[in-house]
Amino acid sequence: MSTTEAAGWTATPAELLTARLDRLPMTRTLWTMAFLVSLGGFFDALALELTAALAPGLFQAKIITPTTPGLFGTTGLAGFIAALFAGMFVGTICFSYIADHFGRRSIFAFSLLWYGVASFIMAFQSDAFGLNLWRFIATVGLGVELVTVDAYLSELVPKSARGKAFALLLGVSAASGPFAYFLAWQLVPIAPFGVEGWRWVVFVSSLAAIIVWVVRLGLPESPRWLAQQNRIGEAEQVMQRIETAVQADYGRPLPALERPHPHDTRRGSIAEIFNARYRTRTIMLMLFNFFQTVGFYGFFAWIPTLLIAKGIHVTQSLEYGFIIKVAGFAWPFINMAFADRMERKWQVCGSCLAISVFGILFGAQSSAFWLIVLGTLLSMSTGWLAYSLHNYQSELYPTRIRARAVGFVYSWSRLSGILVGFMVAFFLRNFGVIGVFVFVAACMVVVILSVATLGPRTNRLELEAIAH
Repeated sequence: MSTTEAAGWTATPAELLTARLDRLPMTRTLWTMAFLVSLGGFFDALALELTAALAPGLFQAKIITPTTPGLFGTTGLAGFIAALFAGMFVGTICFSYIADHFGRRSIFAFSLLWYGVASFIMAFQSDAFGLNLWRFIATVGLGVELVTVDAYLSELVPKSARGKAFALLLGVSAASGPFAYFLAWQLVPIAPFGVEGWRWVVFVSSLAAIIVWVVRLGLPESPRWLAQQNRIGEAEQVMQRIETAVQADYGRPLPALERPHPHDTRRGSIAEIFNARYRTRTIMLMLFNFFQTVGFYGFFAWIPTLLIAKGIHVTQSLEYGFIIKVAGFAWPFINMAFADRMERKWQVCGSCLAISVFGILFGAQSSAFWLIVLGTLLSMSTGWLAYSLHNYQSELYPTRIRARAVGFVYSWSRLSGILVGFMVAFFLRNFGVIGVFVFVAACMVVVILSVATLGPRTNRLELEAIAH
């Protein structure tokens, strides 16, 4: 590959592209692209939110039951949750590599369309088997989607703003909570035109996915990915369009280039994640993802059910869930204030500690006021974990293997997610709500220890420098 002289130093075209991208200020153009990419995270979070928000309606329709017959029964809520994670597991472990092969933009669009169509079909099911089957098929698409979102967003924004961009991703994702709970609160207790309310909720969400698929077709391909594929001419065209738009927003000359970290131009292989350079961080992320799922999904997917277990009426449980989600929606925008100031690994640890403390306090409450207050703090804590998780793991591997590496380590969260519903159901049945959160706290301790001892630092570093 030829080299170019820039700012007194020599760089390959791919390295120069990275330097040009990392020096850009975060203007309206880049924030708009970050927002459109973040819409993929909205639907991943929406799938989870719908699991909890639809549960009361599915109970009323007698399609699934709140309790689980046997440890691994498939006709209860735990089976519905397991179908969600089984689909995401297959998507992440089997198909995430295609975003490294075919590009971020095309896989990004295809996987969302897949989810929207399959979810629409799911809304017509009337038994647990059909419901869980189409839930599984729909979330295979989401398994690919979110891995691609993480890779795409980390490559599209400059190094100084990755934290803020991922906080925006969290904010867009968090909007799915009020969206899902408001729809469920208004529609689940009724049957418009003789059609059960839970089906209308799914219809609306699948239609929204297809609308967003159309809106996002205008996004550019990742210039980092194009350069890694040695498609320098295409990368240059994309970079020129971005620079022109950013400079028009900025109103003055762009900042000077900084010397980039050397690029490794080899083609990637998934086997690299276990070589001497990446083995420790891969093991750390496997532990991290397997156990963080318990804290995140163990609360989110069970909010109405946990409230019902405390004697709250079905309609009230959805109303309280909506209030919790609206209040928690403020957190991402608070998070943006320190997202790039506080080291990412310590944000992971802090969020897990908060989940442990607020979860145990939530489990001990019976007052509606304190359930909402502590539920809101839990919602904020799980949102903080979601932001730091997706930001952190997307930074730890090089561009050539980023999607497949993130897909592999993230698949461990999907694998544990299959089991989480059954484990939460077991602890809820035998030890009550407080037992659920003691179990959650124990898993959060494992996450804190693994990240604190094995996790590298990443704040404000060039992606290629972190990879090396």
